[in-house]
Amino acid sequence: MFSADLSTRRFNGCTAVALRGGLDLADAAAVTAALTAVAGRDPVIVVALAGLEFIDSSGVAALARGRTQARRAGGDLVLAAPQRKVMRLLAIIRMKEGFSVYATVKQAGRFRERAAPVPRHPRQARRPVPDQVAGNARTASPAQQRPAIWARPGDLPTRPPAGSGGP
Repeated sequence: MFSADLSTRRFNGCTAVALRGGLDLADAAAVTAALTAVAGRDPVIVVALAGLEFIDSSGVAALARGRTQARRAGGDLVLAAPQRKVMRLLAIIRMKEGFSVYATVKQAGRFRERAAPVPRHPRQARRPVPDQVAGNARTASPAQQRPAIWARPGDLPTRPPAGSGGP
């Protein structure tokens, strides 16, 4: 079924999923299904990538979909021990910041102890941000914490600012 070999085991209170071989378009749907099934049993997933020799954008998308399913179930999906080629692809397609990446599976297995629970609905999440005026922490609204590239269509201005010479 896979040209990418997938195996799972319980590790440190989470599920470790090891991927070996190559993960491309031919395997992406099957890997997504496997990660979704794992997230249904245990939403805290460590994906070990030490044996993964090749991954393309559809493989990264499969990992991202698995992460989404894990977060919806109240957990998270993190990556462990990726080879340099895999990290390079994640950096090129700007997904490196989207995943928590650890040097070893052992380090990744401890992330559960440090990680705050991921909210089921990220737009409803609130996190402390520095208060510029008072110098103390206050809570940011979802719009304040969302990067500009994640703006919803209604968040964007519909007309130019006054005095810009526009219609």
